[in-house]
Amino acid sequence: MDNLSDTLKKLKITAVDKTEDSLEGCLDCLLQALAQNNMETSEKIQASGILQLFASLLTPQSSCKAKVANIIAEVAKNEFMRIPCVDAGLISPLVQLLNSKDQEVLLQTGRALGNICYDSHSLQAQLINMGVIPTLVKLLGIHCQNAALTEMCLVAFGNLAELESSKEQFASTNIAEELVKLFKKQIEHDKREMIFEVLAPLAENDAIKLQLVEAGLVECLLEIVQQKVDSDKEDDITELKTGSDLMVLLLLGDESMQKLFEGGKGSVFQRVLSWIPSNNHQLQLAGALAIANFARNDGNCIHMVDNGIVEKLMDLLDRHVEDGNVTVQHAALSALRNLAIPVINKAKMLSAGVTEAVLKFLKSEMPPVQFKLLGTLRMLIDAQEAAEQLGKNVKLVERLVEWCEAKDHAGVMGESNRLLSALIRHSKSKDVIKAIVQSGGIKHLVTMATSEHVIMQNEALVALALIAALELGTAEKDLESAKLVQILHRLLADERSAPEIKYNSMVLICALMGSESLHKEVQDLAFLDVVSKLRSHENKSVAQQASLTEQRLTVES
Repeated sequence: MDNLSDTLKKLKITAVDKTEDSLEGCLDCLLQALAQNNMETSEKIQASGILQLFASLLTPQSSCKAKVANIIAEVAKNEFMRIPCVDAGLISPLVQLLNSKDQEVLLQTGRALGNICYDSHSLQAQLINMGVIPTLVKLLGIHCQNAALTEMCLVAFGNLAELESSKEQFASTNIAEELVKLFKKQIEHDKREMIFEVLAPLAENDAIKLQLVEAGLVECLLEIVQQKVDSDKEDDITELKTGSDLMVLLLLGDESMQKLFEGGKGSVFQRVLSWIPSNNHQLQLAGALAIANFARNDGNCIHMVDNGIVEKLMDLLDRHVEDGNVTVQHAALSALRNLAIPVINKAKMLSAGVTEAVLKFLKSEMPPVQFKLLGTLRMLIDAQEAAEQLGKNVKLVERLVEWCEAKDHAGVMGESNRLLSALIRHSKSKDVIKAIVQSGGIKHLVTMATSEHVIMQNEALVALALIAALELGTAEKDLESAKLVQILHRLLADERSAPEIKYNSMVLICALMGSESLHKEVQDLAFLDVVSKLRSHENKSVAQQASLTEQRLTVES
């Protein structure tokens, strides 16, 4: 290693004099030393102060720029050398060298920048601001025959694409076209895997999703699925999953999704449909998720329901009832929930037997499945008959009341409360109310009236007003122990309560007057003061309801 000290001293002199032969010799010695013991050599390089001189050797005119970039790439493999490289001002001249025509210079420069900025978001952001993305995309297009350069570009893209700030720059280049072109040429699994690692983060951006669709990525992905579907080789299974997941990701963009739907006639849409009855769980999952993504607007939903998608999804669910695949259950229920949003689809889906198919999953202990099951049922029960039928289903009501206490799963808890309220609101049925009272559901509806979401508060108050109007005697004790009257007083006195909350709270107060014990609670809480103040409320409906409520309270007092 004494030789190394001599080399570094000599390099300091020759770097200043720019004596080419001795300079090349010194650089070769350094590369040799780094190959033998990278860390120790790097420490000596740092101690010698030679890094500061490297910037002057990275000019486009310098004949040894490739070797200098190679040395920087080698030393920057060590974390402790990265900041010294930045402090020595090496980033800017390296970025300039990305405009070189020399492939060796480009390769070593790319390696050097990649290693210096490895794992540092702030340095990567600096590179993005210096405009490296368009430069690298151009390089990929020009040097696509050079495997090492191509790999260097892909590694760089993979790192930079993780940063949100890169997406806009990528979207303004022809990266989609270049990557799809490259992808079509690759046969080896590892190379494809590298491209996938760049595509996945890029495809999170909606503009790039559309560019990838237009560049023909979907056709490549469909081909992969077709080739790998029956294989049990690990690489093929991985590629099938990556390809079909990416396909679903492309459908998350509104424009890219609509382009592939093509009014339900698109070959891509048809192919995805064929995945649902497949025997491969990964394809079933991707197929159901794709349908859920296609079902993001009413036109698509109506078309799909009219063309038999519901039956396909119900068959799929049927195959996963006993010890089924949870992710497939969740995806198929997501698709059904989305399809049930347009009013015109609800009756068709009910008569196809969707509620029966969904209720088979009531025993599921998996919160994501519970959440989608509840959402699907809530979407379907706008019709009085359906709400009444489900509301009399004691098993369902008991399960809902149980899930209303799922404190660890706010989504399941919220959806259970909303479905409980919807069963009452849409059925307007005494039998349904009795079933909910008997199962202990009243206290949950009262708690729901204090939710932070106005829409949920409102749904609860409307359901409680129907209970008070239709079955006050049955529900009286539960309403009392849930402290409904005190909660209504609080909602009316709170200036932050929305107008519709105040309105429905007063409607409910009037309905509670039919119960002696609740009436007494209303009197004890001096409601008149709060209500009379609301007569001058800026919302006309609230002001009118306040006058009516005040009259009612005065007469009854």
